[in-house]
Amino acid sequence: MSKEKQRREALLYHAKPQPGKIKIVPTKPYSTQRDLALAYSPGVAEPCLEIEKNKDDVYKYTAKGNIVAIISNGTAVLGLGDIGPEASKPVMEGKSLLFKIFADIDGIDIELDTKDVDRFIETVKTIAPTFGGINLEDIKAPEAFEIERRLKEELDIPVMHDDQHGTAIISAAALLNALEIAEKRIEEVKIVVSGAGAAAVSCTKLYKAFGARTENIVMLDSKGVIRSDRETLSEEKKEFATDRKIDTLEEAMKDSDVFIGLSIADIVSPQMLNSMAENPIVFAMANPNPEIEYDLAMKTRDDIIMATGRSDHPNQVNNVLGFPFIFRGALDVRATKINEEMKMAAVRALADLTREPVPEQVNIAYDATRLTFGRDYIIPKPFDPRLITKIPPAVAKAAMDSGVAKFPIQDWAKYEEELYQRSGNDNKVVRLLHNRAKVNPKRIVFAEAELLDVMKAAQIVHDEGIGIPILLGNKETIENLKAELEFDAEVPIIDPRSDEFSEMRTQYALKLWELRKRKGETKYSARVNMGKRNYFGAMMLKEGDADGMISGYSRSYPKVLRPVFEVLGRAKNVKNASTVNIMITDRGPLFLADTSINIDPNAEELAEIAQMTANVAKTFGFNPVMALLSYANFGSSSHPNAQKVREAVRILHERNPDLVVDGEIQTDFALDPEMSSKNFPFSKISGEKVNTLVFPNLESANITYKLLKGLNNADSIGPIMVGLTRAAHILQLGASVDEMVNMAAVAVIDAQEREKRKIAKMQGE
Repeated sequence: MSKEKQRREALLYHAKPQPGKIKIVPTKPYSTQRDLALAYSPGVAEPCLEIEKNKDDVYKYTAKGNIVAIISNGTAVLGLGDIGPEASKPVMEGKSLLFKIFADIDGIDIELDTKDVDRFIETVKTIAPTFGGINLEDIKAPEAFEIERRLKEELDIPVMHDDQHGTAIISAAALLNALEIAEKRIEEVKIVVSGAGAAAVSCTKLYKAFGARTENIVMLDSKGVIRSDRETLSEEKKEFATDRKIDTLEEAMKDSDVFIGLSIADIVSPQMLNSMAENPIVFAMANPNPEIEYDLAMKTRDDIIMATGRSDHPNQVNNVLGFPFIFRGALDVRATKINEEMKMAAVRALADLTREPVPEQVNIAYDATRLTFGRDYIIPKPFDPRLITKIPPAVAKAAMDSGVAKFPIQDWAKYEEELYQRSGNDNKVVRLLHNRAKVNPKRIVFAEAELLDVMKAAQIVHDEGIGIPILLGNKETIENLKAELEFDAEVPIIDPRSDEFSEMRTQYALKLWELRKRKGETKYSARVNMGKRNYFGAMMLKEGDADGMISGYSRSYPKVLRPVFEVLGRAKNVKNASTVNIMITDRGPLFLADTSINIDPNAEELAEIAQMTANVAKTFGFNPVMALLSYANFGSSSHPNAQKVREAVRILHERNPDLVVDGEIQTDFALDPEMSSKNFPFSKISGEKVNTLVFPNLESANITYKLLKGLNNADSIGPIMVGLTRAAHILQLGASVDEMVNMAAVAVIDAQEREKRKIAKMQGE
C-alpha cells in the first residue's frame, strides 16, 4: 500500500462513520419517565446526599471507580514529538480504546494546553475527583518526572506515566526470564542502556530494584556515554553516570551481557554484537525500527536472546501487556497509588505467566505447535487470555500488602471470575483470526472481483498479509477498479471467458465432465459452466491452483452453492455439509449452526452438524459447550420436532461422551447458567457458559443470527462452510467489506488446517 493510500485510509478510519474512536453509552435503563426521574431530578439527590456524608460512597453510586483519565500535553508523542494537545488527541483516544478492550476500563482522554509544570499539576489535581486513576501520557522529559512525582505525592488515586513505567515493567519481566535462560544473575551482568529519556530511566531504575548494580550499568544519550565527569547532568542522568573512561556505544558494548535499546534505529552493528559476552541479551525496542534489525542480529549470533517492540518478531515488548491490567488491579482495591511493590508484582506475574503451559487458543492465534518458555518466548503474547486473570490480582495483592488498598479483596476466586467476565477476551476472535491467517497466507480466489466492494476486500487481504488474492473477472474492469483504489500490487487476474485462459478453461471443462458425466453433465455444458466464475474458481481449488475461495456477494446463496457442491463435493465420511456463523456478542462469541444449508435435518443429520460445529469452535481455540435447541426442555414435549433433537443428543452422548453437549433445551435456559443449574442440575451444561447453539432447522438458525446481527449490532463471521473437500466459503448476499475480509481469513485458516492434516497423514504413512 502506498503511503498516500495508507494516509487516506487512516484519516477515513478516524473520521467515519462518526469522528473519533470512543463514545459514552448509558449503563442504566432510561426508557420511561420513572427511569429518568431516578437518573436525574429528583432521584439523583439521594446518592448525592449519601456521598456528601461519606465521600468514599462516590465509588458506590458513580462510575468513578472504573474511569481513568488519560492526560497529555502532546509534548512527546511517540514518533511525532511535540505536536501539541489537539494533535495528540487521536493517540489518547487510542489509549482509551486499549483500556476498554483489554481491561474493561473507561478511559477519558484529556489534553492540556500547557507546558508549564505547575499549571499542569494544578489542573490535574483540580479535576482528579472525577476519576479513579490518572494515566499520564506523552509528556516530554524532564518535566514528566516532576509531574508524575508530585501528582503521586499529592493525589490519593493511582497515577502512572505509562511511557516511563509500561516499558519498564514489560521489559523487566522479559529480562528476568532471559537471564534465567542465559544462566546469568542480574546482580552480575553488565548492562548497556542506549537512550536516557523517561522510558530508559524508568527501565533502568526498575532493573536496579530487581538487583542490577549501578556500577555495572552504562547509559548513553545523544552525546554519548553519560560519564560522571560530564557537566550539567540532570538528576535522573546523574544516577546512572559511569566512572569508566569510555565515550562510545562501541566501547560500552564490549563484553556486556545486556543491551537495552530505547533510542534510534540501526545504531548497533554486527561487530558490536559480536563483541558482547556469551548468550547476549538484546532488547532493541526503538519503534518502528529497532537499534539492530532482528534478522541481522539472529544471523550475526546464534546464541542471542532478542526482543523488539515489533509484533512481527518473537518477544514483543508491548505496553498493552501492562497498563490496562495494572490499573485494573489498582482500581479494584481502590489503591491510593501505584507504588514500586505493585509494579514489581506485575513484573513477577508476567515473568511467571510466561513459564506456564500456553493455552491452545494462544498457540492457534500464533500458528504455533506449542509455545514454550525459551529464547523465542520470554514474555506473554498480547492475545493471551490469562493476562486479565493473572496481572490484576498480583497488583491488587501487592497494593493490599503494601498498605495502599482502601477496598481489600476478600474472595479471590470470585474476583478472578469477575475479571474473566470483564475482560472481553472472548471477543477478540477477529484479531485472532487475522493474526493466525497472516502467519501462513494462502491463495484465495475472489470470484466476484469486478465489484468494487469485493475488490476493496481483496486489497485489504493483500495489504494486511492475510492472504494472496486471485481475482476472477474481466481483466479491463478489474484493472480499472485497481487503479481507482490505488491497488498497485501485482496479483493474478483471471478471466475465465478470455482467450488467454482458453486452455485452462478447456482442461477444467474436461475435468468437470469426467466428474459429473453420469450426473447429467455433457461436454458442452461443462465448457459453458467453466466460463462461469463460481465453477471456474471451485475447479481451481479442486486442481490445487488455489487454496481457498469466497463468493456470494452478488448472488443468492443457493445459486453459488450449487457449483461449489457439484465441483468440490462433500468430504469423506460427511453425509451433509453445513454452515456455522460466529456471532460476536457482549457475552462472548456464539457459534450458531446450521445457518444456511440444511432445511429440516433429521436426528442423525443434527448430530453430524453438532459434531462439525464443535470442531469449528475448537479450530478457533474455544472449548465447545453446546446446546441443541428446541421449544421444549428435556422431554417436556412428545412432538416429533422435539423428539428429533432429543435423539440427536442421545447419538452425540453415545458417540462422543467427552463432548459437553445437551438438549433438547430452550434458548433462555441454555444461555443462563443459573437457570439451567437450578432447573436441570442433571444436564451436562448445567451451570456452564454455553458458547455453541445448534438449531433444529434452517429457518430458526437463519432468522436468529440475522436478528442478532440486525437488532444488537452483533458482528457476524460466516457462514463458515464445513464438510466440503476444499476451503470454499459462500458469503451472504450484500456482505460488507469487513465481513468479506473476515471470511477470506477463515478461508486461509481452513486451508492451513487442511494442509496440516495432509502433512500429518503423509508422515503417518
